[in-house]
Amino acid sequence: MSLRVERVVTSGVFSLDGEDFDVDNNVWLVGDDDRVVVIDAAHDADRIAAAVGGRRVLMILATHGHNDHINAAVGLAAKVHAPVALHPDDLALWRSVHPGRAPDLALSDGQTIEFSGHHLHVLHTPGHSPGGVCVHLPGQALLFSGDTLFKGGPGATGRSWSDFPTIVASIRDRLLVLPPATIVHTGHGDDTTIGAEAPHLDEWIARGH
Repeated sequence: MSLRVERVVTSGVFSLDGEDFDVDNNVWLVGDDDRVVVIDAAHDADRIAAAVGGRRVLMILATHGHNDHINAAVGLAAKVHAPVALHPDDLALWRSVHPGRAPDLALSDGQTIEFSGHHLHVLHTPGHSPGGVCVHLPGQALLFSGDTLFKGGPGATGRSWSDFPTIVASIRDRLLVLPPATIVHTGHGDDTTIGAEAPHLDEWIARGH
């Protein structure tokens, strides 16, 4: 069955280190006519569930544990009866948002999620947060980068739980080695490609963010 990739943009507040920021988040639905994986359940469980429709949700996958990427995950899980998956290195961030409810599944580097002949590969890409991951679909030349890589550079590393040299290493060693034509679906804002971003790595290192 052919792959469907849909984006739902939701709006809310990102909170960290005592500061609040209004943000728009990309929620990605990856699946077919029957089944779907939700990547980053942000802000609005009702809106995401409406986009899912009658499909079975195989997993609600969190690319990392910042509140703006997981604050609708528990509500959505209850609505669509699906497990929530997070890399365990971000459990401390998760607990600050959902202290009474643990994720159902632990993501790991190299893990493969398969359905209808499609393969989603989990890449551990720490830096923006310790447990940040990206999801790669090599068969379709797609990457869901969360907040690791954006159009114009790495995700932010100026706050708690983040580290610039670590995110640079993740991008250089795990992402920029992918085929240049790979489309990057980001956690916020516009798409880009690996080929468009790769030439700028040294500029990012020089500027420090």
